[in-house]
Amino acid sequence: QVEGLIQNVDFSHPSLNDSLEGEIQAFLINEDQLHTYDDLTKVNPVTPTTVLKCLQARYSVKVFYTHAGCTLVALNPFQPVPDLYSLDVMKEYHYASQPQEFKPHIFIVAEEAYRNVQGQLEPVNQSLVVSGESGAGKTWTSRCLMKYYATVAASSSVMKSQDTVERIERRVLDSNPIMEAFGNACTLRNNNSSRFGKYIQLQLDRCQLLVGASVQTYLLEKTRVTCQPANERNFHIFYQMMKGATDQQRKEWMMSQDQCFAWLPNSEKTVEEDCFDETVEAMVHLGIHAERQQQIFRVSVMPVF
Repeated sequence: QVEGLIQNVDFSHPSLNDSLEGEIQAFLINEDQLHTYDDLTKVNPVTPTTVLKCLQARYSVKVFYTHAGCTLVALNPFQPVPDLYSLDVMKEYHYASQPQEFKPHIFIVAEEAYRNVQGQLEPVNQSLVVSGESGAGKTWTSRCLMKYYATVAASSSVMKSQDTVERIERRVLDSNPIMEAFGNACTLRNNNSSRFGKYIQLQLDRCQLLVGASVQTYLLEKTRVTCQPANERNFHIFYQMMKGATDQQRKEWMMSQDQCFAWLPNSEKTVEEDCFDETVEAMVHLGIHAERQQQIFRVSVMPVF
C-alpha cells in the first residue's frame, strides 16, 4: 500500500519538493539527537538523507547496530570493539524477558529466531538472511550467529554429557576457518572477503540442543585461481600453505623457500587469515585425518604450478 501511494505522488511538483526539503531540514536541525534513533522507522521523513545522517551519527558515537523495523542494520566498525560479543553479553540477551527492549544487537535477531523455534508445539524452521556488499561484515556476522547458537543451544542441554556438547560446538565453529581458507580472499575493500555464497543450516533437537550443522556453498569464484584483479590476492589457502608449510611439506609439494608464483600475487602482504596451523587444527577437530589432509593440500598446490 505504501509503495502504491508513493508511486502515485508526483514528486516533480515544485511545492511538494519544497515541502519535503523543509521537513528534512527541520528533522536534521536537531543534530545532537540523531544518534538516539535506534529504529529507522521512527525517522520522519524517511529519506536517504535522513536515514544516512542518523546512521552516521550513531557510527560517530560507536553504536553500530540499528533496527529498521524487523530488519537489523549493521555498520562495520573496521576496528575491534571490546566485549560487544562476549559470553556475558550473549547471556544478557538470552535470559532477558524482553530482549527487544535492549539496544539493537545481532543477538536480538538470533534470540528471536531461537525463541520462535522454542515456542512452537511443532518446531518451525527459522531463517536469517545476512546480506550486504563486500566488506559490510557478512562473514563476521555469520560467525557471531554461529557462536551464539553453539553457546546458547549447548548450554540448554541437560540430556547429553558436556564433552559431547563441546565437541559439537567446536565442530560447528571450526567449519568457519576451513570455509574461509578455501573460499575467501584479500580484496581491495576487505582482507577476508567471501568469494562464494553459503547456506548454513544448524540443526536442533526437540530440546533445542544443537546436534549438527551442514553447509551448502554456491557461486564459488573459481576464476580467481587463475586470474586476480589488480592489487588483490588469490584464495587464502594458497598463501597459508606457502607461508606455513613445514620443511617436509615443502619438499613433498616441491615448494622451495625462495619460489615465487605468478598465481599468488601480493604474497608479501600478510593478513590475519594467513594462519595455516589454524586451518589444519580445524580440520583435525572436524575429523579430517592426516592422510586426507595431505590429499587436499596436494590438490590445492597443483594450480600453483
